[in-house]
Amino acid sequence: MKKTLYLMRHGQTLFNVQHKIQGWCDAPLTELGMKQAKIAGEYFKNNHITFDHAYSSTSERACDTLEIVTDYQMPYTRVKGLKEWNFGVFEGKDECLNPPLPYGDFFKGFGGDGEMELRERMSKALTEIMNKEDHEVVLAVSHGGACAQFYRAWEEYAKVKKTERFYNCCILKYEYEDGIFTLVEIINRNVTE
Repeated sequence: MKKTLYLMRHGQTLFNVQHKIQGWCDAPLTELGMKQAKIAGEYFKNNHITFDHAYSSTSERACDTLEIVTDYQMPYTRVKGLKEWNFGVFEGKDECLNPPLPYGDFFKGFGGDGEMELRERMSKALTEIMNKEDHEVVLAVSHGGACAQFYRAWEEYAKVKKTERFYNCCILKYEYEDGIFTLVEIINRNVTE
């Protein structure tokens, strides 16, 4: 039976504005980040999309985004498997220190995650969530790098392709059936004011 997963990136944070590497370290949402989350929430309301269950990364920026999106009306579960890429000793440092994409295993040498580890972690967490009973329409709030690696893990099945970066509060609509995630829609507004 086909199920639906809405996977979202969190709203803009202080570290996004300051161009800091933000993986397992955390920074609060900015005013714009809160507005982006409200706009995402309006998208779900305007399209009459309701969720059976909601999940968030354990990071505060993701939890806060989910709470705003659901108008503080929905209980949710925090899941460590939905956390962002662990950038090791680069956490909180200037983004100019990032190597060129793709990162591959670069951060592994500095106490962080490798690319395939992150893909596997995200896939495992979301598969476990979607395999639960009464999980027909699910919201999961995660992070830019984590969402991008999940996309790459299931890219061969995607009906739509990623053509630009995943902006803050980007929504990825996946269909889940027989253990396969199929990306069917990308709602990727670049809300900057």
